[in-house]
Amino acid sequence: SRRYSILLKRSIDIVASLAALIAGLPLFLIIAAAIKLNSKGPVFFRQQRIGQYGKAFTFLKFRSMYTNNDPAIHQEYVKNLICTSDSVSGNGCSQKKEVFKIQDDPRVTKVGRFIRKTSLDELPQFINVLKGEMSLVGPRPPIPYEFESYDIWHRRRVLDMKPGITGVWQVEGRSRTTFNEMVRLDLYY
Repeated sequence: SRRYSILLKRSIDIVASLAALIAGLPLFLIIAAAIKLNSKGPVFFRQQRIGQYGKAFTFLKFRSMYTNNDPAIHQEYVKNLICTSDSVSGNGCSQKKEVFKIQDDPRVTKVGRFIRKTSLDELPQFINVLKGEMSLVGPRPPIPYEFESYDIWHRRRVLDMKPGITGVWQVEGRSRTTFNEMVRLDLYY
């Protein structure tokens, strides 16, 4: 039964990602042109992420930032996000905090703001799905420095199943949840 479910999920991932890539090709070209006209650098943003069983893979997005940025802003964001715990945890966080959001990030281009707001920057992840590195639905794949900050129980959210383009927490809570609530929703799925 589980093997059948996994095979069915993978089949849906292949068919849906192929359909999205074919149907979205004109949109891909428009977004790529807008990115190139707005700032120097590649069209795609590539980043190492942690996938199922802790295996690293190259995660794709449309580039929404200027190139050669200092990752310190995002590292601080991740640290604060993980510290939005609702219970004492092993990562040094002991009180509930509001979710930290990067406001008016100076690293983001004009086109980047639009494609992020509309989630169009996520479209290249259909390539990751087609390659079998991701699924349509699952937990978001963490960056290695994010994964290193996780408590042991947090790691199950990415070790047990393939990461996804979208997941339960994006639909249920998005930025209204703490990090621990996000992990619980991923584990529930």
